[in-house]
Amino acid sequence: MNTRSKFHLLARAGYSARGVVFLLIAALALFSSFAGGEPDTQSALSAILQQPFGRIWIGLIGLGLAGFVVWRLAQSLANADGQDDDLKGYAIRAALFGSAITYAGLAVTSLMMALQMSGGGGSGGEEGLAAWAMAQPFGRYLAGAIGLGFVIGGVITAMKGIRRRFGRYLDLDAEKNSPSVLISIYGLVARGAVFAIVGVFFLYAAFTVDPEQAGGMADALAWVQSLPFGGVIYAVVAVGLAAFGIYNFVEARYRRINAPDVGDIRRQLPLGRIN
Repeated sequence: MNTRSKFHLLARAGYSARGVVFLLIAALALFSSFAGGEPDTQSALSAILQQPFGRIWIGLIGLGLAGFVVWRLAQSLANADGQDDDLKGYAIRAALFGSAITYAGLAVTSLMMALQMSGGGGSGGEEGLAAWAMAQPFGRYLAGAIGLGFVIGGVITAMKGIRRRFGRYLDLDAEKNSPSVLISIYGLVARGAVFAIVGVFFLYAAFTVDPEQAGGMADALAWVQSLPFGGVIYAVVAVGLAAFGIYNFVEARYRRINAPDVGDIRRQLPLGRIN
């Protein structure tokens, strides 16, 4: 297997691993009222760990997510998707780099759980991020910027689905109303909505200078459930997260993977400039 084929395998395994995680999050969201689970990534990983051969499965997911991180770095640092050299292109690449950092943490957590080095308890990642941000100089503004980034990312994700812009990267006709396309639209809109709500929590945490006001996916879903007709909206969003999981499998199957030149990545890194 040559380097390009290995890279394709890493990227597609990464999309598949992310799809599994979001399907489990959706299942926890739908059944949490009587199963007692929290619909977040940590609980999803813990649910896998409790299954037969759980350590093996969660280790494979961790490896898959590591592959996804490599692909995200290729998209952001080496511009594997060929984004334009303008403000929009750089903003997209910055968001992809942020995604790489997020999934790197999830990959490490998965592998540590597989090796029984961590119980993976708690879902306070967002509160921890807010606390870290506020501990920095001008921390409340940094937390606010993170929240604004979540809101903008949510809107972009939803519009990516509504305008079917995901089709430009797939070997799939996104203009046809096929089941794969319709599920992808539904999933992206639901994921974007949750992203935006998490961003609002961050903005409120920055406004109140209280990192505990920051919330993650479980908090966003709980807020949705508290709205008028919240039970119905909650179910719609939870099923949408399952659709987002399926969308990742669509990407694993149809995504055009442009393997970057390794030299391009090295030149983007500080060590790559040292002769």
